[in-house]
Amino acid sequence: MARVRDNSNPDQPVINLENVCMQYERTESPALDKVSLRVEPGEFVFVVGDSGSGKSTLIKILLREEKATSGRVFVNGINVSKIRHGKIPRYRRNIGVVFQDFRLLKDRNVYENVAFAQRVISTPAGQIKKNVPSVLSLVGLAQKYKSKPSNLSGGEQQRVAVARALVNKPRLLLCDEPTGNLDPKTTWEIMYLLEEINNSGTTVLVVTHNREIVNAMQKRVVTMKKGVIVSDQRKGGYLDEDY
Repeated sequence: MARVRDNSNPDQPVINLENVCMQYERTESPALDKVSLRVEPGEFVFVVGDSGSGKSTLIKILLREEKATSGRVFVNGINVSKIRHGKIPRYRRNIGVVFQDFRLLKDRNVYENVAFAQRVISTPAGQIKKNVPSVLSLVGLAQKYKSKPSNLSGGEQQRVAVARALVNKPRLLLCDEPTGNLDPKTTWEIMYLLEEINNSGTTVLVVTHNREIVNAMQKRVVTMKKGVIVSDQRKGGYLDEDY
């Protein structure tokens, strides 16, 4: 049985997929078809493609919400496919996740939403009191720690989500359409925040449909179509070619 431990070291990839396939029941075509992808520590990677290209399935496999039909999936040095079901929550401690719809606890204030991520992993109370204000300061919400999500703008709610994803200091931050519900100005604020986080050493992978962002930021761009990686540019924008 695989033990869930962080086998990471500075010389190995944060993500390493080897010929990964994902075949759902009642579908003819695979959601992922022999996908291989290597993401090194400290990289910022966009994953783009039309609906049905396999982007969401990729995120689910990295989070072990889904188990690949075949191939090998390594995240932070862990063979994800071999993790026992009961060990999955512990595995996810080293991965931060930001979703399009924020997924905040509506009945708790900003501080408690972020602190919740620490309590889940049994962080000592004294450490929580240090860590939460520090990460809220990082995302520019130090003064709104008592506010409920309903009293925040969409951009502020997403900043809380980013803070919650970062408070446990993960090596990898996964962002699934993080600006999908935001206006253009707020979208750029979040993207600059993610870039700042990446510059501090965190590996960032962003799934997005936003061509303007991808074209402007000039990061690594992985393009998917029908479950296959059709392009992997080390620095570039959204491809216009019809594959």
